[in-house]
Amino acid sequence: MKHTGIWKMLLAAMCLALLGCLQAQELKGHVSIILLGATGDLAKKYLWQGLFQLYLDEAGKGHSFSFHGAALTAPQQGQKLMDKVLESLSCPKDLVPSRCDELKGQFLQLSQYRQLKTVEDYQTLNKDIETQVQQDGLWEAGRIFYFSVPPFAYADIARNINSSCRPHPGAWLRVVFEKPFGHDHLSAQQLASELGSFFQEEEMYRVDHYLGKQAVAQILPFRDQNRKALDGLWNRHHVERVEIILKETIDAEGRASFYEEYGVIRDTLQNHLTEILTLVAMELPLNISSSAAVLQHKLWAFQALRGLQKSSAILGQYQAYSGQVRRELQKPDGFQSLTPTFAGVLVHIDNLRWEGVPFILMSGKALDERVGYVRIVFKNRAYCTQSERHWVPEQSRCLPQQIIFYIGHGELGHPAILVSRNLFKPSLPTQKWKEVQDQPGLRLFGRPLSDYYAYRPVREQDAYSTLLSHIFHCRKESFITTENLLASWVFWTPLLDSLAFEVPRPYPGGAENGQLLDFEFSGGQLTFSQQQLEVLIPDLGSVPKPSDFQVLGARYRQSPLITAWPEELISKLASDIEAAAVQAVRHFGKFHLALSGGSSPIALFQQLATGHYSFPWAHTHLWLVDERCVPLSDPDSNFQGLQAHLLQHVRVPYYNIHPMPVHLHQRLCAEEDQGAQTYASEISALVANSSFDLVLLGMGTDGHTASLFPQSPTGLDGDQLVVLTESPFRPHQRMSLSLPLINRAKKVAVLVMGRTKREITTLVSRVGHEPKKWPISGVVPLSGQLVWYMDYEAFLG
Repeated sequence: MKHTGIWKMLLAAMCLALLGCLQAQELKGHVSIILLGATGDLAKKYLWQGLFQLYLDEAGKGHSFSFHGAALTAPQQGQKLMDKVLESLSCPKDLVPSRCDELKGQFLQLSQYRQLKTVEDYQTLNKDIETQVQQDGLWEAGRIFYFSVPPFAYADIARNINSSCRPHPGAWLRVVFEKPFGHDHLSAQQLASELGSFFQEEEMYRVDHYLGKQAVAQILPFRDQNRKALDGLWNRHHVERVEIILKETIDAEGRASFYEEYGVIRDTLQNHLTEILTLVAMELPLNISSSAAVLQHKLWAFQALRGLQKSSAILGQYQAYSGQVRRELQKPDGFQSLTPTFAGVLVHIDNLRWEGVPFILMSGKALDERVGYVRIVFKNRAYCTQSERHWVPEQSRCLPQQIIFYIGHGELGHPAILVSRNLFKPSLPTQKWKEVQDQPGLRLFGRPLSDYYAYRPVREQDAYSTLLSHIFHCRKESFITTENLLASWVFWTPLLDSLAFEVPRPYPGGAENGQLLDFEFSGGQLTFSQQQLEVLIPDLGSVPKPSDFQVLGARYRQSPLITAWPEELISKLASDIEAAAVQAVRHFGKFHLALSGGSSPIALFQQLATGHYSFPWAHTHLWLVDERCVPLSDPDSNFQGLQAHLLQHVRVPYYNIHPMPVHLHQRLCAEEDQGAQTYASEISALVANSSFDLVLLGMGTDGHTASLFPQSPTGLDGDQLVVLTESPFRPHQRMSLSLPLINRAKKVAVLVMGRTKREITTLVSRVGHEPKKWPISGVVPLSGQLVWYMDYEAFLG
């Protein structure tokens, strides 16, 4: 009896343990995955295969699943389309066929199509899920809704899910969105606000599928696993530049409607390439497994990006594109699109780690090869005494040093991580990455494959399979938060606005592009290496090049006129300013230069900073012609533009820099603070006879110059040297040198550039001395010289 009691106790314990195991398995609960747009292209190509891979990975680990394909298509036709897709699903090569067939059969049984069109449809779906869970004796863990539909449909679907198809309290909800997430900052804000009214931030997963590509997904783990080797290298002292590249051979045929609205920058640079940039540039969290930490560090990287100028980008368009748009969108025969299909953008990051390091982002269609990669090129300070044939690849410091995250395609044909052997041997997880066998004759980035430690994935996996797994396991670091999305659009929108009417460089496509799209960078400026053929006067047979036209001298309003293509014009003006500076310093020991703000002088500032190393900056005093009434640190401040494009690149003694005092006593341009009088006194004290050696002006489309505007008498005459004025444009309050002070200068240069100035250029050429209508007409130096500098577009249109 005693032994019988013991056996009963053991049996009861075993039963309890077995029940506990079964409950533990069931505790993970039931997950319903609803794929909206289940019969669309993205679903057919990637999403159903990704969901099947998720099932293969998770089957038998405790969760139960149901998969609901949903669309607007009627049930019978929708089920037929979906069955066709499901039949084509494949298993990984390392899964035995019998097991594959078994799991595929299970997946097909768990997948069903349903039409989701009305509120009632969503209510029925909700009821069906709850009924299934109850009938099977399960409990609901959560639901995933994958929006594989156009963004215009998001709001209605989100409203229906929120009102009629949320899981009960205690179960989670995850909603997944595909790009585009807006067209600019404002539209992205509106979309984010709309979605935020239906879902919590932690419920939303915005997909950028490049974050699921194996080489990209490995960037942070690689940096983490190789901290010791990279800590001293991953910074401005050792990195020469970073290239983030995505090239495609296909064009936009069949997608003209989408492409005409978005273009290459919105399609790839604003999202894929920028996300990759943040992974390279962000500070590495102590724990990269913490989604919150990774996302926060990415946001800080976004916030450190220096604002882009128009000169930060170059654009191209393959020659067949406009014809495709005309055909697909029924445009008239003469229609010419301005949408770029190729773009290169130069990005800088304003922090201690990356200051001065150029990040080059480039993407385009109809190029010579299909390839994507991230290439970190390190500075090489070594000199090797022996000739190159004696260099040892694993030891020579003279060979290039680089790390490449090879996203795919190209010569290699698969994802890879490459590290120069003369850098360090990287550490990678051996269960996921294996060494690549050498391929004699294969050269990558100028070196044979044998020069690299090269690794490829043990098993290649589609990006969507990776991301669906991350969604299921709540790994938010692989997705774009609302805050990071808006930070990206804040960065890109000003550039997109400035390029809206820019004519892209035409290119033939493919191998015929030759060197036409090659570009180079200097300072913050990106330019094509090869001058583009341009027509000054159409239909003259031969097409003249910019270099065929010399800098032309003529007269405009009885004063010397210099006209040229923009690049030559800026070069000429910079040389003339340097000559004036050298002469003034030789005779008087100093050079007083007053500079206007705005966008026109930016190229001049960059030219002076990077191309004039004999300029006597140590003896130059820099003054402002005008200033907006904003803090000097504000992006709208003229001084801030001067600082960004000139001052930080040259050595001017700080006591020779004279910003306008628009911000005194924590107020902006208050009359009682007498900022204008203070600046006038400073000029009188330091500038002999208050006569600047050179004043640089511009001309607005309304005829204004400095901050002296039409129909405003302030500053046009009288004894005041510096005045407060009102602008018709925001910010309205300005401080400006007066016309009488400008006209005391020894030389006045007026820079006029761009097609938008053609009309005012013609008008001003015909008017007399009418400064109240056209302030620029009042610029008549008393004893100095006035010279006009105009590019061909402003002069000829």
